[in-house]
Amino acid sequence: MRTFSKRAATTAALTSLWSFQALAADLPYLDDRSDAAAVVRSLYNAVSRKEYARAWDYFGEAKPAKDFAEFAKGYEATERVEVETGAVSSDGAAGSIFYNIPVAIRAVDKDGTEKVFAGCYTARQVNGSIQEPPFTPIQLEKGVLKPAEGNLADALPKQCGDAPPPETDAVLDLATKTFAASHKAQCDVAREGEGAIQNYKISYHNKSDAADAPASEARLFRFFCQMGAYNETHVYYLWNEADGLNEQHFAAPELDIHYEGDNPDGKLESVNVIGYRSENALVNSSFDEKTMTITSHAKWRGVGDASSDGSWLFRDGAFALVRYDVDASYDGEINPETVLDYNSGP
Repeated sequence: MRTFSKRAATTAALTSLWSFQALAADLPYLDDRSDAAAVVRSLYNAVSRKEYARAWDYFGEAKPAKDFAEFAKGYEATERVEVETGAVSSDGAAGSIFYNIPVAIRAVDKDGTEKVFAGCYTARQVNGSIQEPPFTPIQLEKGVLKPAEGNLADALPKQCGDAPPPETDAVLDLATKTFAASHKAQCDVAREGEGAIQNYKISYHNKSDAADAPASEARLFRFFCQMGAYNETHVYYLWNEADGLNEQHFAAPELDIHYEGDNPDGKLESVNVIGYRSENALVNSSFDEKTMTITSHAKWRGVGDASSDGSWLFRDGAFALVRYDVDASYDGEINPETVLDYNSGP
């Protein structure tokens, strides 16, 4: 019986260890020291992955506990931590920049208990040009969090420190987060730089508006999704005050194309519209602010002699398909045929 109990205890301990390792493996590794808010997110990523030495290392000389053992012990009941950061403010002093980071966290214990805390972290970045090896990245100086109520967004402090936080674009932030959450499996949501996000302000009147009614305002966001050999796709979101943020889906004709002898390289016999479908991404697309039109140009092969082109006009607060051209002949020439034309809309 004694041997069985020892074996059972060992099995239970190994099972527990394996479950913790599985949880750590499921949570993506984040070690981002490029800005102060990213350091805070990396700290709690390390805590959730049970990588306490990495979490300890995000702090500078002023550590959050008297020693590492005490620091790690403080998280022994914690299963994971969710974190949200707000607008960071900063001020400089004597070769360093100090950052004030609003933070809200939800700590989930191993027994399922959840607690929300909110407050401020302070981080320090020493001027890299005056450092000598070893280089010191942004480090956390201190963090003061207190129990809070509600969800993380409501608990998050609006400001930390005396310096006002930089102005933020809440609608753009919402669109960016929504796109990343909805399309992380299909799109390169981490892409940055030129072309990753285009955003536009649209002023318009609805047909039902009175003649002297003020113009309504909308925001249009185009996100880069993915790129192939000769095509790239984009996803669009539209926001207005009445309807909030909505992903755009675009009407497109369903085509029935016939070639002589069923050979695409042969003579094109007919192109017929047999219905319509909805597309949530457009190919090689752009928005023209003057005409308030989104256009797309999808190449069917690299030389561009076969393709399809669509135009969607913004009117009465929404985008409508007004024209569609198709070049279905693989003949080496650019000779599109218009299969739909409502371009002279009201």
